[in-house]
Amino acid sequence: MAKILVCEDDFMMIKAIEHKLHREGYQVEVANDGRAASEKIKSEDFDLIITDLLMPFTGGLEIINLTRNELSKTTPIIVLSKVGNEETIIEAFKLGADDYLTKPFSPNELSIRVKRFLLKR
Repeated sequence: MAKILVCEDDFMMIKAIEHKLHREGYQVEVANDGRAASEKIKSEDFDLIITDLLMPFTGGLEIINLTRNELSKTTPIIVLSKVGNEETIIEAFKLGADDYLTKPFSPNELSIRVKRFLLKR
């Protein structure tokens, strides 16, 4: 069973993502802020990371940087964000994000993207 880390501070968004991924048969762990996400990424291995960009303490760009550049992990990273500006999206990809979905998004679309990354592993 694939283990997915969801880094998100919006309670309703967490519930929607968690519900969809649990129904798909995935094990889901949640980090409500960037600090909790960083600790989980340092101490555990995940098959996929889904992160928001704007969170308390540490943002999604820092999460990507930590995962890719400090810890040298190859875990696929999907970014979810209301921030749709091109500079931020480019920065996320430069740091090592694998995919980017702008909120609001379809849970079915997220599910398809998750499946695609997990099949590659």
